[in-house]
Amino acid sequence: MSNKKVNKYLNIIDYKILSKQIYVNLQLVMDNLFLKISSSLLAFLMLFSTLSFTVEKHYCGDFLVDVSFTGETEGCGMAMNKTAAIQKKNCCKDEVHQVEGQDELQLQDVENITFQKQQFLTAFVISYQNVFVLPRSNTKFYKDFSPPDIPLDYQVAYQSFLI
Repeated sequence: MSNKKVNKYLNIIDYKILSKQIYVNLQLVMDNLFLKISSSLLAFLMLFSTLSFTVEKHYCGDFLVDVSFTGETEGCGMAMNKTAAIQKKNCCKDEVHQVEGQDELQLQDVENITFQKQQFLTAFVISYQNVFVLPRSNTKFYKDFSPPDIPLDYQVAYQSFLI
């Protein structure tokens, strides 16, 4: 068997091993990306669950004139004079919507974990310990073996020659 054929088979085997390594590396990158995205989402969820804010709206008649998220709303300029002898009905109204976030977070003490919870956590960790670990094999099987013998010369049989 010629060296070209041996090199061709070794290149095919190298390609298969390389493609498998690329797949494993890509999977590790995707796992890291998923971990970063999920941790960022959980951090934002924690931030927004404890956030409190106030929305103030000013209506003049039935029309919304001003909305404020940071402070008091500005009036529409139709403030009624309270010292007038004849009191007219005020056409303006202010609405305040206050959204309260969590003030206190629940913290779990390690002392509150019962024996049943410890058993469950131990069983969970042991059963799922090796589920997400990818097997890594750096052995190269083609080093110790020669390529198989080809009983037929395909170039001659199919008459395909490089010119």
